[in-house]
Amino acid sequence: MHQLDQLKQFTTVVADTGNFRQLAQFAPRDATTNPSLILKAVQQPDYAPLLADTVAAHRGEPLDAIVDQVLVRFGLEILQVVPGRVSTEVDARLSFDTAATLARARRLIALYEAAGVPRTRVLIKIAATWEGIQAARQLETEGIHCNLTLLFAFAQAVACGDAGVQLISPFVGRIYDWHKKQAGAAWDEAARAGANDPGVLSVERIYTHYKRFGIATEVMGASFRNVGQIVALAGCDLLTISPELLGALQASDAPLVRRLDAEKAKRADLPEVHHDEASFRFALYEDAMATEKLAEGIRAFAADSV
Repeated sequence: MHQLDQLKQFTTVVADTGNFRQLAQFAPRDATTNPSLILKAVQQPDYAPLLADTVAAHRGEPLDAIVDQVLVRFGLEILQVVPGRVSTEVDARLSFDTAATLARARRLIALYEAAGVPRTRVLIKIAATWEGIQAARQLETEGIHCNLTLLFAFAQAVACGDAGVQLISPFVGRIYDWHKKQAGAAWDEAARAGANDPGVLSVERIYTHYKRFGIATEVMGASFRNVGQIVALAGCDLLTISPELLGALQASDAPLVRRLDAEKAKRADLPEVHHDEASFRFALYEDAMATEKLAEGIRAFAADSV
């Protein structure tokens, strides 16, 4: 059994791509997109007609409305391939505006529902700012389920759990990138690989906290740089993985074992943690890595949306 099938015994596998023509060969349950992935896809000849057709059909409408139509069009194509859910992202420029995020999320869901897709098959991706988390709190009460993204700090995960969001996407690879850059020549790749990878450790801490305190929010590791990070998180609720790394897992038959275990996590000796807005902001800004990577991620997604 190759590693991808081994992983599926412990973890729900999600494809992290806008390239829906690649999906079938990996048989993921869900798929995630973001502005960067959609931009990459529409620049390929296979997907250019989809962009042109969508723009032509909605010519004269506000630009942000046309962009949402493009995002949903990709989502609809993806949902023809995967049996589960697709994640579609709210414009990152709204990351600090709760009311605008609510309005955009409701519009995306309305577009899906107008196309015959029930809201249970869509996750609205929102940056895990305080404002974004509060928007998600409200959306969840309306049956609009959310995927809180650009998540780097433990405080973000705690606030998402308190808000009752459906799913979070802690970014393993970007955490790894930051620590590797900070260490410079002192970085020891072998010593900080696998279970000792700083991104892996971050997800493990969040997963253990959620299971210990009965928090129902799903944990989906994201933004992987190598197969070792994925293998080290086998057993996480979900992992969203690029087609390149899905292919690498499929090409290997090396043994893969469960690394994260909910029953073991329930016995962990941990303090219970909650955040109000003030303590959330202080905890986030105390974490230099999280502060820098959250800002960088919002800037990048906003630029790719533009």
